[in-house]
Amino acid sequence: MSEAALSEEEAPRRGRKFSALRGRWWDTGEAAVALRVVYAGMAAYAVLFVFAAIVHYAVYKEARFDLGDMVQSIWNTLHGHFLEQTTVNGHQSNRLGYHVDPFLLLFVPLFGIWSSPTLLLVVQVLAVVSGTLPVYWLARKHIESSRAAAHFAFAYLLYPATQFNAFTIGDGFHSVSFALPLVLYAVWFLDEDRLVAFSLVALLACTTKEEIPLAIGCLGIWYAVRRGRRLFGLSVFSIGLGLTVFNFLWVVPHFSPTGVDPFAGRYHAVGGTPGGMAHKLFANPMAFVHAVATGHKAFYVIVLLIPFLGLWLLEPLLMLGAVPELVIDLLSSQGNQTSIGYQYTAGIAPFVVAASIFGAARLRGQAERVSLWVLIATALVAVLSPINQIARDVGALGSPLVSAKAHAINLIPAGVPVSASDQLAGYLSERRRIYTFPSIGRSRWIVVDLHDHTLHIPGYERKVRRYESDREWHVVFSSRGVAVLHR
Repeated sequence: MSEAALSEEEAPRRGRKFSALRGRWWDTGEAAVALRVVYAGMAAYAVLFVFAAIVHYAVYKEARFDLGDMVQSIWNTLHGHFLEQTTVNGHQSNRLGYHVDPFLLLFVPLFGIWSSPTLLLVVQVLAVVSGTLPVYWLARKHIESSRAAAHFAFAYLLYPATQFNAFTIGDGFHSVSFALPLVLYAVWFLDEDRLVAFSLVALLACTTKEEIPLAIGCLGIWYAVRRGRRLFGLSVFSIGLGLTVFNFLWVVPHFSPTGVDPFAGRYHAVGGTPGGMAHKLFANPMAFVHAVATGHKAFYVIVLLIPFLGLWLLEPLLMLGAVPELVIDLLSSQGNQTSIGYQYTAGIAPFVVAASIFGAARLRGQAERVSLWVLIATALVAVLSPINQIARDVGALGSPLVSAKAHAINLIPAGVPVSASDQLAGYLSERRRIYTFPSIGRSRWIVVDLHDHTLHIPGYERKVRRYESDREWHVVFSSRGVAVLHR
C-alpha cells in the first residue's frame, strides 16, 4: 500500500481519536465533571504552593536545618562524597547517621542538570499534590460515587498535614514528605492486586525515612486479612519490620559520629534507646503515660484525627500503619514532633486518609453525605496552613533586609568553607563544608544575620560582635544587621 493511501486511512483514525478525547473532555456526566474539578483543584493548589515555597525561599526564610542539610548531602554525593554533610558542631559526617533516607540519591542526577534548592521545593509540592489521585481513585471505587471521591480529594488537599508536607515553613524540604503520596499509591496498588507496582512504590517509600518500612509492613497485615493472601502480606510485614529494626539498630549507629542514635536524647524520659525503652516499659510504665499525656500532644492528635470524623476507626487494620510514626512522635520530648506544622505527620496522614475512605464505604447509603461532612470538617481546620505566610513573604520582597542578605551571600565565593547563621547557611550549602555559626572550623568567611534566632544560640549577638572586633577578621560588608567577615 502506498504512503498516500496510508495517510488517507490514518486521517479518519486520528479524527476519531480527537473526537473521542473532545467528547470525554466535554462530557457533562457527574463522573467526568468531578474528575475535571479535581484536576483543576490540583493544578490551582500546585501553583499556589509552588509560588508560596519559592517566595519564602526568595526572602531568605529557609534554613540550613533542614533544607541546607539535604542540599549539601546531594551536592556532596554529586561531587564524590556519598551523602556527606557538616554537623552543627562542625564535623563532617554521613547523612545516614541521622536519618536513613537514601531517597535523596534520586536528586543527584537532577542536581547535575540544575543545582538549586528550589528544585527540591518544587518537586516536593508536586509529589504531595499527586497524592490526590489515589485518594480520588480509592473513594470512587469503594464509595461508588464520583462526588464523594471529589469530597475526599479536596479533604486531602485541605488537610493541614498535607499542606505542611507540601510546604514546610522554615525547614523547607524532607525526604519523608514523599512518603505521604507514596503510601497512598501503595494502598491503591495493593487494593488493585497490582503487586509488582505496589512493591516498587513501597520500596521507594521505604527509602524516605528509617521507620517508614514498618509502616509499609503494616499494609501487609491489612492485605493478608482483607484479601486472604497471607504469604504475600506476612512477607511484606516481615520485610518492613526487618528493615526498620536494621535501620535503627545498625545503619544509624554505624554512620552516627557518636555511634548512637543522635535523637536518643529526645526519648530520655522513656529510656532513650530501644533497649532502654523495653526495660522502662516493665520497670516504670507510667513514664510512657506521662510522656504522652500533655495538652500540646492532645491538640496534635485532635488536628490529625478529628477532621476525618473517626471514620478510620472502621478500618483499624489499615490505620495500623500510622502507629509507628504516631508512637515515635508522641514519646518524643521535642515539641516540633507533635506540631502539625512539620513533616512528622508524613507517616501518619496517608493512613488516616485511606482508612477513612474505607470506613466511609462501610456506611453504604450514607457515604456520600458523610464525605461532605469530612470535607467541611477538614476545611474548618485548614486555617492551620503555611499559606498564611504568603502575604508577609510577598511584602518582604525587595525590602532593604532582603537586599542586604542577597548582597552578603553573593560576596561568598563558590565552594569555599564558610560559617553562616542558620537561615543564610541554607543558601550556601552547595559546598563540601558549611559551618553553622558560631562554629567556624576551616572557614575564612563568616556571614551572619543578627535577626536570625532560629537556633536559639545563647549569647549569639555577643559572639558576632567578638569576631567583628577581632583583628584577625575584616568586616567586608555590614547592613541591616547582616554582616560578612573575611579572615
